Parts: sequence; C-alpha cells; structure tokens
Amino acid sequence: MPQSKTELRKTLRKTRREHVAAQSDAIRALLFHRPPAPLLAKIGHDAVIGLYSAAASEAPAGGYAQFFQEAGHTIALPAFTAANAPMTFREHTDPFGSGDLEMGPFDIAQPGADAREILPDVLFVPLVGFTASGERLGQGGGHYDRWLTEHPGRMAIGLAWDAQLCDTLPTEPHDIVLDAVVTPTRMYGIS
Repeated sequence: MPQSKTELRKTLRKTRREHVAAQSDAIRALLFHRPPAPLLAKIGHDAVIGLYSAAASEAPAGGYAQFFQEAGHTIALPAFTAANAPMTFREHTDPFGSGDLEMGPFDIAQPGADAREILPDVLFVPLVGFTASGERLGQGGGHYDRWLTEHPGRMAIGLAWDAQLCDTLPTEPHDIVLDAVVTPTRMYGIS
C-alpha cells in the first residue's frame, strides 16, 4: 500500500538525516560549490538566481550563492512576512557571511525586511524527495509550487542528496515538475 505524503516525508527526512550524519564534515564541505557545466550553459549571464537557506540536513545552497555572486549574478532568497504570508524573494547581498539575514517565521534565515524584493529567473529549491523525472516532494507547505505557478517560465532546479531519489512519488495536479535535480554524484533532467 502506498504511503501518504505525510508518512513518506517522515521516512525520507529520516533517510536524509541518516545520510548526512554518515558523511564526514570534510566530505560535506567539498560538495555543492559549483553547479555542473551543462546546467551553467542553460543559465543566462544576467539571470537572477534564487536559492534557499538550508536546514540542517538539506542539501546546502550556500556554495552556489557564493559561486553565482562571484560570477556577477544577483542572488535572492525566500522571505516571509508571516507564516501564513506568501513566499517572496529578496536580494541576498552577503553570501560569504550572513550580515543581511535575519530569522524568519519558519526559523530559517532570510534577507531583512529592508532588502529589495526581486524575482528570480532561475530557482534552486530544497526538497524531501525526488524522482529521476523531476517530480518533487517538498516540505508540505506548497510555497514553491504556488510561487512557480504564479511566475511561469522560471527554471526550477532541485538540490538533493543521492539518498533522496525515489522510484515514484505521489503527485497532485498542482505539483510542479523540476527542470533538473543536482546531487553530489549526478544531474537529472539536463544533459
């Protein structure tokens, strides 16, 4: 019998935590610093890059923020004015530090209220699970699916650990399929 999304999230979060705990700090420090070349070839030189502040066991996005800022891109992170407010993106100007970040309503670092609101052209998203065809199981709030529906034409790329790959996932009509998923060992969706 297939698991509900809630049960599957619980199982996949446990798998993700165990996977990350089994890696040494030295190995984790080497991962997710530079996007794969085939992916970079699809990103315009002036594209605004949306990333995220990773939770403890999520695939880290900070190295990508540093890489893209050094390459001249504007960086944006999700921001919420309240837990029930829609997700927006605000400029992140300090990816080598966190001087422009504050804790948001979900206890996730986000740009301060005075940061400029901007729209990413390319969006790197966290996930709980994914399939090789780009289906994504997120945290369950629907923030990214709603944002991508309201802003069509944006490239959406998941960052994940290899242990998060699933053969299938339960999907609903509002779920947005990712253009690609990048793990430490491979990339799905763009060749």
